[in-house]
Amino acid sequence: MIDTIYIEEAVLSHDKTEKILARFPKARRVVCERYGEIFNRKSQSFRAQKIQPSLVLAQKHQNFVLEAPANYGVGGKYNFYFSHMMNCLYDCRYCFLQGMYRSAHYVVFVNYEDFDQGIVEKLAQTEGEETWFFSGYDCDSLALEPVTDFIAHTLDTFPKHKNAWLELRTKSTQVRALLARPVLDNCVVAYSISPKEIIDAYEHKTPSLENRLNAALKLQQAGWKIGLRFDPVIYHADFEQIYATMFNQVFARLEADKIHSVSLGGFRLPESFYKSMVKMHPYEVLFAGPLEKNEQAMMAYKSELERSMLAFCEQEILKHINADCYFPCTGDMS
Repeated sequence: MIDTIYIEEAVLSHDKTEKILARFPKARRVVCERYGEIFNRKSQSFRAQKIQPSLVLAQKHQNFVLEAPANYGVGGKYNFYFSHMMNCLYDCRYCFLQGMYRSAHYVVFVNYEDFDQGIVEKLAQTEGEETWFFSGYDCDSLALEPVTDFIAHTLDTFPKHKNAWLELRTKSTQVRALLARPVLDNCVVAYSISPKEIIDAYEHKTPSLENRLNAALKLQQAGWKIGLRFDPVIYHADFEQIYATMFNQVFARLEADKIHSVSLGGFRLPESFYKSMVKMHPYEVLFAGPLEKNEQAMMAYKSELERSMLAFCEQEILKHINADCYFPCTGDMS
């Protein structure tokens, strides 16, 4: 899977670096001073690199834990996110990362202990109030977990802080590490869910809907809290049919009364990201859809269509769950 690994000089002897390198004994190793030399170079082709991305092992120096965008959350008073990794194994056409980054290489920050400290520092500021930490904003939380062991490491921080909640947002079936350890009561494994037709058309390299539900069911049966994230909702000619079918399939498979939270959000992208993505995929049907720039200068579906789509989905969702665990999302990015 990985044939070239770039390594910052500062982390050459870090224990996480050594463990990751041991997993790829045949990979070519290239030492660099800073990861930006590789990741931020001009005239890179995100699409070409996506065919065979390299791995970059680096040290993060600041901004370990950041305030989450407005309305990004599931009811907590304080909401933060952290990103131990830049870029994703998957290749979703609507993903904002391809409009934000020049490179498709995977950057893993191996100084996990600094993320732990960042979480503890934020908790000191929230004075015992319910505080959420979201993993999976700039990457999939679990897709590369067999390589990084980051989540296995991070989970150890949360039993010590009962007011702290961790969300692992994912499309991945890599749940063995979670199933092998005791359930963490203040952790929610949140699955991003789309209809089969949307997955097949736009969510390239991701697990199927059936496989995501299988993984979520295993976790739910083991006692883990499961969240469902229907975000972004994507337009389709048979929108109502495929989304109604999906909701019925999801809630027939999972125990609805044990779902921790459900969120719903529309397709949205910063205009600059959108323009970059259109250049990258000039014939992509998704970008030829009924989109417009909204009042927040975001590219989104035309307002009347978006309201109709979200209203339909909300109506279908609330047939299966109580309203107190439903959280419509109007954040800034998909």
